[in-house]
Amino acid sequence: MSVPRVPTGIAGLDEMLAGGFLPGTANLVEGAPGTGKSTLAMQFIEHGITACDEPGIILTFEEFPEHLIRDAANFGWDFAAHQAAGRLCVLQTSPEVTLADVRRTSGRLETLVEQIGARRVVVDSLSHFERLAANPVELRLLGFELINALKRMDLTAVLTRENPALLGETSESDDDLAYVADSYLLLRYVEIESAVHKALLVLKQRGSAHATDIRQYAITAQGLEVRSRFAGTHGIMSGTPVMTHTEAFAAAFLIPGKK
Repeated sequence: MSVPRVPTGIAGLDEMLAGGFLPGTANLVEGAPGTGKSTLAMQFIEHGITACDEPGIILTFEEFPEHLIRDAANFGWDFAAHQAAGRLCVLQTSPEVTLADVRRTSGRLETLVEQIGARRVVVDSLSHFERLAANPVELRLLGFELINALKRMDLTAVLTRENPALLGETSESDDDLAYVADSYLLLRYVEIESAVHKALLVLKQRGSAHATDIRQYAITAQGLEVRSRFAGTHGIMSGTPVMTHTEAFAAAFLIPGKK
């Protein structure tokens, strides 16, 4: 029997996830600034509304709603129309307000979920929770509390988090939230022969098989596009890949004159 999936609408990513996220799960997307975390999250919401009849909510701790709606429009996603139709709600809030809200019975978020029939939610970004607790154990408990609340509302969640590591440096922060999340996607910049590329890896997907190879991806006019695997290299996620089969790698990147 096939397991139901919640597709992201990003074809290459859904392939890596064996069809998409599992329903009612919390899915962490981590990467450096500019790697496309928010774009991936918005694409997840857009696909839910337009292709899956699944309204969505975006909780943003960084962007003004009008800025996020403008950014979505740059990819051809009409978030303003979705809001007007009662299919989307974009809320600018804070970790403190959000936690206080989900601790209440019939809080604002739960009421919104019921009003629009929301099935998907984005939290952008969990990095702001770090100011609430210096102790990693306490921070993990706060993340667990939020995730449990979203699951209680029967939402499939994409949670973004910023990682200061740009090209393979190791972050000094504890990875407690990665253990709490049901799946964990890592977006990285990779330097290969003096050029910077983007790499995506699914580190885990609880309760499901997933692809373990590292894929190239790009941010296009239509959103995130996951492409072929990195071939002919190893050490990709360290930020310092080593060439092992130059011609195979060149073919993966469709470099003219190489086969």
